[in-house]
Amino acid sequence: MSTQVAKYQKKELELKSLLEITQAINENKSSAVLLDIFKFTCLVHLNIRSLLLYMVQGERYEKMISHGLKNTVPDQIPADKVAYDKSSGVLNIEVGASYSFSELESYLPVYHKDKMLAILFLKKKSHEEDIDLNFTQALANILVVALENKKFAKKQLEQERLKKEVEIASSVQRMLFPAELPNTPKLAAKVTYIPHSTVGGDYYDLIQKSEDEFFFCIADVSGKGMPAALLMSNFQAALRTLLRSTSDLKMVVEQLNYTIFDNTKGERFITFFLGHYHYKKRELIYINAGHNPPVLCWEGENRTELLGAGTTILGAFETLPFLEVGRREHLKGFTIHLYTDGLIETQNQQEEEFGDDRFHHFVKERLCMAPKQFHKLISDQLQQFSTGTEQRDDITLLSLRFH
Repeated sequence: MSTQVAKYQKKELELKSLLEITQAINENKSSAVLLDIFKFTCLVHLNIRSLLLYMVQGERYEKMISHGLKNTVPDQIPADKVAYDKSSGVLNIEVGASYSFSELESYLPVYHKDKMLAILFLKKKSHEEDIDLNFTQALANILVVALENKKFAKKQLEQERLKKEVEIASSVQRMLFPAELPNTPKLAAKVTYIPHSTVGGDYYDLIQKSEDEFFFCIADVSGKGMPAALLMSNFQAALRTLLRSTSDLKMVVEQLNYTIFDNTKGERFITFFLGHYHYKKRELIYINAGHNPPVLCWEGENRTELLGAGTTILGAFETLPFLEVGRREHLKGFTIHLYTDGLIETQNQQEEEFGDDRFHHFVKERLCMAPKQFHKLISDQLQQFSTGTEQRDDITLLSLRFH
């Protein structure tokens, strides 16, 4: 009768243990709470004096529970140092001589879908009473699978968050670009913009301040994703605010540099080209802040030149170390091609870049061509050049033809 009572009490404790752990799982308790409940259950209800639980974390087994041990055991064990033979039930763990598992009497591998997720080591309290290894293994399996599910759910939430972040960043970026480009007798504009990923780091803008004043720019923001999109958004807002109050390019660029440096503390930067054309004066002034020099095409004189005068990249220094304002006067009809480095760094299968020389030669052969036609031809040329290769960076080409 006493044996039957003992068996009944044991089953009652096991049922209570099972109820506690499943209830905690259903209540979506944290991983730390689930581990504590499992530890408490083993020590109080299951005749266990010492226990040690390792769980797979990537390419290693990590110690999750350790109680009642005298010997030193490793906090982590590389996965390739652990081998368990199902047929013989033999577990081999390669650890240094300073570690020992000898005081622990039993070990239970915890599997899920033929993958060993954990190893539970045990030592019983009383030698007169055995540990129900089957039940303990089942309980450990419930715990480990629940922890894996929580980890998977967390990973899914993180992926959803990142996906949403990319969608927001992409939406923010689309709003920064001009909705329409001018195509009038005074100015014809065309842009080719091919982002490397959903959110690119390139930026271009056209701003007509008055009937006679026209600003245009191109930029390449360091980094990708939401940080780049937010920096680009702040940059555009600052640029447009400054241009509403002044046409002094030197003042605008100095203030933009200070704003970027103040926001990023020199950890991010922007290459930038800003141009200003005055129709009545027939004058182009510009500042190139570390950007690829745009190509200016003098249609009447049948020649090209690169617009490199300016300063260094924005955001790298609190105060720009030098600044030169470029100026071209007595302009009649002219075209200017602005681009980011993704265009000239496009590679072919031999890892040869399209390069500045090839692009500049392409431009010289088509000085008076309408921007729309020019873009069609250069896109075909780039596609033919890079056939069989993957795009490595954002590609932006902005062409403006002033009449």
